[in-house]
Amino acid sequence: MKKILFTFTGAGLLAFLLGSSTGASTGPDRAGRPFTYNYENVLGTSLELKVFAGAEAVADKAEEAALAEIDREAKILSAWDSTSEFSRWSGSVDRPERVSPELLEVLGLFDQWRERSGGALDASAEAVTRVWKKAAAERRMPSAGELAAAVAAVKGRHWELDTAKGTATHLDRTPLALNSFAKSYIVGRAADAALAAEGVTAAVVNIGGDLVVRGNWTEPVSVADPKADEENAEPIARLRIRNAAVATSGNYRRGVEIDGRHYSHIVDPRTGQPVDHVISATVVAPNASDAGALATTMCVLQPEESQRLAERTPGVEYLLVASDGKRIASSGWKRLQTPGIAVSPVPAPAPAAGTWDPAYELNIDLELARIQDMRARRPYVAVWVEDADKHPVRTLALWYQRPRWLPELRAWYRGDRQRAAAEGAEITGSVSSATRPPGKYKLKWDGKDNKGNLVKAGKYTVFIEAAREHGTYQIMKQEMDFSGTPQEIQLPGGTEIASATLAYRKTN
Repeated sequence: MKKILFTFTGAGLLAFLLGSSTGASTGPDRAGRPFTYNYENVLGTSLELKVFAGAEAVADKAEEAALAEIDREAKILSAWDSTSEFSRWSGSVDRPERVSPELLEVLGLFDQWRERSGGALDASAEAVTRVWKKAAAERRMPSAGELAAAVAAVKGRHWELDTAKGTATHLDRTPLALNSFAKSYIVGRAADAALAAEGVTAAVVNIGGDLVVRGNWTEPVSVADPKADEENAEPIARLRIRNAAVATSGNYRRGVEIDGRHYSHIVDPRTGQPVDHVISATVVAPNASDAGALATTMCVLQPEESQRLAERTPGVEYLLVASDGKRIASSGWKRLQTPGIAVSPVPAPAPAAGTWDPAYELNIDLELARIQDMRARRPYVAVWVEDADKHPVRTLALWYQRPRWLPELRAWYRGDRQRAAAEGAEITGSVSSATRPPGKYKLKWDGKDNKGNLVKAGKYTVFIEAAREHGTYQIMKQEMDFSGTPQEIQLPGGTEIASATLAYRKTN
């Protein structure tokens, strides 16, 4: 499914959909037509696959190859599947076990990164994570004794590898998880599998914000702002990525709540404490595993330590966002950025009397219905706002896979300008961000129309529409008064949209 997110600052709907605001490549770089595929509940998050080929049947073969590789790797590396090779190996202790080349490679990579990071990246950090999760479930802070015991366990040696014999010996019972960069590793393998399909010229695989670009294509990539979690918020950077991997790690989407305070899911295994001095780390590297490992590590290390580590890793560039909002970039980061696009917002002029109060915004939280906890294609979704005369004033999101099925979004599609723009749309870029739970999305409306002008204060109707190709259909709509009085409305769920909350409130 193609995902189009609208954040206009003066450009019209048609210009955006045609790609003028995404920095999409044209000319000889466009080898083949783009085909997109979107799924929910893939490795615990969402998947976006783009394949460039001369025909849809060719692209479909690449889709099958990528999905098959993701499934195969997950059955090897998953810590959450009790039947995976890693889980079964973890159940053994003090005996050499013959393991797959992939598991042997990933365990070896963890050994390397544990040493290179000075212990900041460690598969046994799971021992610390479990202490925090248990304490949060019991509505208390973890004790000093619990954390000390977890840190002591982390410091031990957890496995021994014999690459000549292809064996791995599990040495203790310390909890382990390979999630620090196993996802990036799998993304890289899936991209290679898609590109290997006959007739494919390029492939982009994005799983939960970690992505790999391979082949004859330069992908526009937006880096999500950790302080603005909505899908259609302005990014902090726009990049052009070719034959490289991008990974982002951060504390803004996952973690635990204790006494009303958020604690990051990223912990320093050397101290047992959640980290919050770096709230987002984005890394670009030739190798997917390097990008994923460094993104997590750079959230734990101090920025000067991250700089030294990156300088020892060929081809790496990075952008860090500190807790105070300061951005720290590598020396070559600017070379990746899209020319001519500023990363800092331009101050808006003072609003005219009677217009939307810019101190307020509408926040939309929506959750797609899950289909038996299995991988499933994402439905087509449109989210938009109409005025009291039933004229569409702003499209906040349009997610789809094939333009020919857009009429299934029959309420959104009825608008002539909306329909014409979408049918002529080119492929848009990818987004690198911290991993989100599957099917959960946030959007916002800043009170501006599709031309970037503030609307009048007053009553509007918010629409959320979802449809599958010749399948199920659902539409939600809610009238709200945007005149400066905060309000929150919970909409009842249905077949495709499990829940949606509309919250009109002051901006943070």
